[in-house]
Parts: sequence; C-alpha cells; structure tokens
Amino acid sequence: MMLVNMRDGGFISAYDAEIGERVARVMCGGEVDSGSLVDEHWLIELERAEFMHLVRNAKTQARVAHTLQTGKPLRN
Repeated sequence: MMLVNMRDGGFISAYDAEIGERVARVMCGGEVDSGSLVDEHWLIELERAEFMHLVRNAKTQARVAHTLQTGKPLRN
C-alpha cells in the first residue's frame, strides 16, 4: 500500500515501485500460502530469480551506468 501511495503521490517512480514490490516479494517468501514454511534454499532461489529479472531490465542497466558515471542515482 505504501508503495502505491508513494508512486501515486509522485514521491517515487513507477520503476521504483516495481523494485520495491520485488524486494517485498522476496522478504515475504514469495507466492506461497499463508503459514507455509519455506527453507533457505527457497529464499535464495527466489532472491536470485528477482535479481536476475531486475538486472536484465534496461532501466536497471541505465541506473547502474548513470550512477557509475555521475555518482548520483537515476530515478527513471
């Protein structure tokens, strides 16, 4: 809810919200039934999958390149 409010209020970009949603998914253990137990391997694989999705995205690559060139974050 906070991500949606921040995005709709113009405090973060749509891509910032997408990144936040992916981080939240990893922190919560992914799309599993409430009360399900997941092991460390599950969480590592989930984290890897979300990271690889983000790193392949052109917006992430632009953010990395911009930060390396300027030392400042890019909000795309």
